[in-house]
Amino acid sequence: MFLTALLPSVAACQNLKKNPDNMDESRYVGTLRAPEFPANLPWLNTDQPLQLKDLRGKIVLLDFWTYCCINCIHVLPDLKKLEREFPQLVVVGVHSAKFDNERDSENIRQAVLRYDIEHPVVADGDFKLWREYGIRAWPSFVLIDPEGKVVGQASGEGLYETFRAYIQNISEVFEKKGKLNKERISFPLERDKGRGGLLSFPSKIETDGQRLFITDSNHDRIVVCTPRGEVLDVIGSGQEGNADGGFDECRFFRPHGTAYDPGADALYIADTENHLIRRADFKTRTVTTVAGTGVQNRRESSGGPGRQTALNSPWDLAFYNGELFIAMAGPHQIWKFNPQTGRIENYAGSGREDIIDGPRLSAALAQPSGISPAPDGLYFADSEVSALRKLDDKNVKTLVGEGLFEFGDVDGKYPAARLQHCIGAHYHDEKIYIADTYNHKIKVFDLKTQTLSTFLGTGERGYTDGPAEKSRFNEPNDVAILGGLFYIADTNNHLVRVYHPETGRVSTLQFANPERLNPK
Repeated sequence: MFLTALLPSVAACQNLKKNPDNMDESRYVGTLRAPEFPANLPWLNTDQPLQLKDLRGKIVLLDFWTYCCINCIHVLPDLKKLEREFPQLVVVGVHSAKFDNERDSENIRQAVLRYDIEHPVVADGDFKLWREYGIRAWPSFVLIDPEGKVVGQASGEGLYETFRAYIQNISEVFEKKGKLNKERISFPLERDKGRGGLLSFPSKIETDGQRLFITDSNHDRIVVCTPRGEVLDVIGSGQEGNADGGFDECRFFRPHGTAYDPGADALYIADTENHLIRRADFKTRTVTTVAGTGVQNRRESSGGPGRQTALNSPWDLAFYNGELFIAMAGPHQIWKFNPQTGRIENYAGSGREDIIDGPRLSAALAQPSGISPAPDGLYFADSEVSALRKLDDKNVKTLVGEGLFEFGDVDGKYPAARLQHCIGAHYHDEKIYIADTYNHKIKVFDLKTQTLSTFLGTGERGYTDGPAEKSRFNEPNDVAILGGLFYIADTNNHLVRVYHPETGRVSTLQFANPERLNPK
């Protein structure tokens, strides 16, 4: 959640109380007319722009979000529960972008698809609605009664019970008035336009020196293949859920990073939206849960026994000195898990979202999303501060990046060099290869010269194979190296791309036996 300097113009809106008084009907009737949606803004998940005046009789919940924000992602399941529980409720996502790349309507559309958002979304690229409603942080919410008046505002996560109580009470008040429309509105969704593919938002790539492990995030599975694209195995049924068991029956929910343990022939999996760490054993062909309770932890935690400790959006994994390190995006920390003892604990990060170097437990991180081991420590992509940072046994040090709102596409040295919401990092031969996600590039940081430079990609979103200098990607999330080739998770293109250094060309990985990847 990020504070801004924008000033409110709807200053009289009350904050929603966590325990509303059921007897005070005035609390559920607004006094301020809700500002109307401005004309000519792009809309998604609807075939025409919405107007609040056309939603009279409905309770409207505005969700001010931006798709990079982990807190905004966390509230989506609660919004979906409310939508399904209350047909009289219309949720409208107001996308107010933090990063330049997030102002593009097509990029927002991809986020709507990735997170399976089922309500209308308006692109508030110039912060018009943000200013009108006096919003100051992501995510924030405005509740509007059936007469189009603002009942109140709230910010942050964990508000399901609060909203549920308010919606129930508003419904009761307006049903007595005969002004409540309880007929559900169906909107034409972006997902209904169709897009089939062998992969769906692949996010991370791991290798054991012979095989590739591709996280097929929105198919809720891990694809195991050879460097030439022969599918050897699929871990996961392809159905969203949380279930241990055999490779063909276990279930994940938008997994991301993986890390291979060669001694045990096992793959550890960050089951991100289940808030779990899972272990896939190739000998027994079974998946078990080793850490997490399956419920998001929203409180400060230092750790404990793996299966008894709630986690918060584990995003990427890396083995270092026999222990599993976890880029824990939700609390802005790096955790570690000991496979022998089964204990898990915070290793770096105070929990404050910022970019502050120093002793590892007092340093501030900001949504770490990619992590890679190296001989001298761990390197990680700290996405919300668009930073490349280093972690050793004592300290955190920033190599690229300066602040929550300092980003761009600038090669060079610290402090001038800039990334834009980087998500992946991979160490190789004294260089860190970075998935510079919102710049649609792969960049490289030379540890000897301390210099950042563009490695692949023009910086323009798209899909172009051929000479490296002309290659185009669409929000790449990760890079891995196997057999001298660079494998890139080209997330919004739903592909894996391959860079061949000997020819200087980029190609697309073709699966030799694609029938094994047909989603069930």
